[in-house]
Amino acid sequence: MTDRQPESPYITLRAVRKGYRIGGEVISIFADLHLEIPQGDFVAIMGPSGSGKSTLLNMLAGIENPDAGEIAIGGARLDRMGEAARSAWRAHHMEIVFQFYNLLPMLNAAENVELPLLLKPIPAKERRIRVGKVLDLVGLSGREKQYPALMSGGQQQRVGIARAIAADPDLLLCDEPTGDLDRRSADDVLDMLRLLNRELGKTIVMVTHDPQAALHARRTLHLDKGTFVEEKRAA
Repeated sequence: MTDRQPESPYITLRAVRKGYRIGGEVISIFADLHLEIPQGDFVAIMGPSGSGKSTLLNMLAGIENPDAGEIAIGGARLDRMGEAARSAWRAHHMEIVFQFYNLLPMLNAAENVELPLLLKPIPAKERRIRVGKVLDLVGLSGREKQYPALMSGGQQQRVGIARAIAADPDLLLCDEPTGDLDRRSADDVLDMLRLLNRELGKTIVMVTHDPQAALHARRTLHLDKGTFVEEKRAA
């Protein structure tokens, strides 16, 4: 496998506006946000609390719509879709890696990974093959029957990543994926994300407060008061 370079633009935000009404006042999060992310890029989004990181991630996931402006991913205009259409698009093209794993404690590792595949028209034999492959990819081969309570935080996050990539999504959105991990476990998870980006060509957008985590990305964008104020590229 080779270290793939980012290709053509995949994510585009143009003149995006977003605010929330609190009482009789509208609090503006984004007034005129622009962003382009090429296909195959790995971008870390950093910024203080209240800068709009979570809102941005929710809009990229199609969970929230902008008040105005354009959000296009892979040529699909999310801002023009209704809720049902965005949900269907999300199921086919992207997955989210969460901070707190969101594993079901009554299911073992393989069953947690297989769960989202049950919603797709995939035969049982192929599901089992996919589950085995992705658990091997994240370094958990042989732990298929282990339950979350018997795993470390880093191992649980690896299961979460395996679950996210089992359906082979184009886009991974990572919401503070190392926020609940010690440094060693965090670095292991970040190395795994870098592997998915560089060898499998996954486009990754990661929100993080951790400067060490951001070093694993190809570039880092800093949000402040709803605006990108700085960009750093990895060496």
